[in-house]
Amino acid sequence: MGTDERVSPLKNFVAGGFGGACLLLAGHPLDTIKVRLQTQPKASCGQYVLYTGAYDCFRKTVSKEGILGLYKGMGAPLAGVAPMMAINFFGFGLGKQLQQTDPGKPLTSPSNLINLERICKEEWQKIPQSRNTQIFLSGSLAGFFTTVVVAPGDRIKCLLQVQSSSGELKYTGPLDCAVRLYKQQGIRSVYKGTVLTIIRGAILYVPSNGLYFLTYEYLKNFLTPNGQSVSQLSTPNILLAGGIAGILNWTIALPPDVLKSKFQTAAEGKYRGLLDVLRTLLREEGPKGLYKGFNAVFLRAFPANAACFFGFEVALKQLNSLAPGW
Repeated sequence: MGTDERVSPLKNFVAGGFGGACLLLAGHPLDTIKVRLQTQPKASCGQYVLYTGAYDCFRKTVSKEGILGLYKGMGAPLAGVAPMMAINFFGFGLGKQLQQTDPGKPLTSPSNLINLERICKEEWQKIPQSRNTQIFLSGSLAGFFTTVVVAPGDRIKCLLQVQSSSGELKYTGPLDCAVRLYKQQGIRSVYKGTVLTIIRGAILYVPSNGLYFLTYEYLKNFLTPNGQSVSQLSTPNILLAGGIAGILNWTIALPPDVLKSKFQTAAEGKYRGLLDVLRTLLREEGPKGLYKGFNAVFLRAFPANAACFFGFEVALKQLNSLAPGW
């Protein structure tokens, strides 16, 4: 296996920020549709639902607000994406290092994206598959690291997306939303839904984020011809690997994402916590309510995650070339 390199927080910060920006630009329109479908009120007797599906939501949003309506609420997550991705990749690498029995030996897991560039297909096949467990544990640690950054921006994003569909313009933008939330109930209001974000982004990182990175790296290796380095993989194959990894990740993460969106956009005091949101949803809509916005999520997952991994790979290669000593 190739020489092991230390994790570079600076490179990860820059490359992760670029990859995250690519993810947002490619996936935010469908994320807006997803949130509006998840949070629309249940139709009472004799009334119709606001949106009948993803396409109907897309059509009505563009008709009423123009194409920019699909990018409502993007400012908050965009401002937090660089530090979020930096902390995510740093935490992921740190989690693997903490599992090493000897710091002087190479990482036992092949999941480090920087080191993976130096691994050939034959070398990957020599690594016991049982070691892939480390990917899941490392992803969980990364989830807890990123929650502090993700939770406020995610709540602000949801509130801005929902207010446009309801017709009530309560906030003028991300900063105004953050200030108003803080004035209402302090920092507690800004971080409303943090527990649900942790569940989606950390506890579920064991099956979802772990599967996310494992799938991406496995597919990259699988698509690499024998005798070649993974770093030589073509752009279409990188996009394919990233897109499939994103779809598998959201298959697991969607139910808690629905609960989080409902909790973060609900009126103050409507829900007492996670179990209350879950009970109410199951009582009113049944189990299928946990997969509201399904079409929008999976239409978004492939291009958004393909763009994210491609952006990360491109930025990381440029950084390794321009500043190998970082």
